[in-house]
Amino acid sequence: MVINNIRELRRSKKWSQADLAERLDVTRQTIIAIENHKYCPSLELALKIAMVFETPVETIFHLEERGNGK
Repeated sequence: MVINNIRELRRSKKWSQADLAERLDVTRQTIIAIENHKYCPSLELALKIAMVFETPVETIFHLEERGNGK
């Protein structure tokens, strides 16, 4: 599963979910789903998120490590 730290980044900027959604031209529901790990954004949206936060995409998104080599 892909996990992210968007909620923490957004809060550090004091942005609401609606503020971030507007910056990314998506709905607030999309931000909610991404923050709750219910939706994995497209590559294009992931890159836009990285640009908005001025942070490399790989510091925002990463794969959750699973045990047993899987």
